[in-house]
Amino acid sequence: MTRIVVVSAGLSNPSSTRLLAERLGAATVESLEEAELVHVELRDLAHELTDHLLTGFPGPALAEAIEQVRAADGIIAVTPVFSASYSGLFKTFFDVLEQGVLDGTPVLIAATAGTPRHSLVLEHALRPLFAHLHAVVVPTGVFAATDDFAGRDLDARIHRAAGELALLTGKAAPPAAATPPRRTTEEEFAEPTPFEQLLRRASGAD
Repeated sequence: MTRIVVVSAGLSNPSSTRLLAERLGAATVESLEEAELVHVELRDLAHELTDHLLTGFPGPALAEAIEQVRAADGIIAVTPVFSASYSGLFKTFFDVLEQGVLDGTPVLIAATAGTPRHSLVLEHALRPLFAHLHAVVVPTGVFAATDDFAGRDLDARIHRAAGELALLTGKAAPPAAATPPRRTTEEEFAEPTPFEQLLRRASGAD
């Protein structure tokens, strides 16, 4: 079974960051044959993260979250945008991971903000961070401004990125039946397609 770990750094409750993380997780599960989805909410680990920075030892909840990430087949990492970059809470979590934990792990990056002006955070902050950690970053990142949650384009981007993450895990669900290749004019003249079959295609039944 494929284990997908969703790391969300939203601070408010409810949180648009958590909402985006949940939608990405659900779409990824749809793209996999069998999947286990684990949510790591960094808001609940804030105190233990600070203690870990000061002492070098993780508390029990943080240690469990780190082990979930270590055992993951794929990671979905979602952060709110603070000062044109990822949040301090988000960065702290990935700072405390031991070297090599994310080596070769597929990671889908995503971020939320109030306006579209921060959309480049995916490319100038998140992608370099995970490249430095030797993760395999999914080609499509997902940025969601407040207004994006009311539109259809966000859903299309979510499913595209989720499908790419599923493919990188090597355990994607089989694709739907492929559309038959278009026949040439010569083939149609030599052996015309029956009219009933054309009607079924037009109605979506074939």
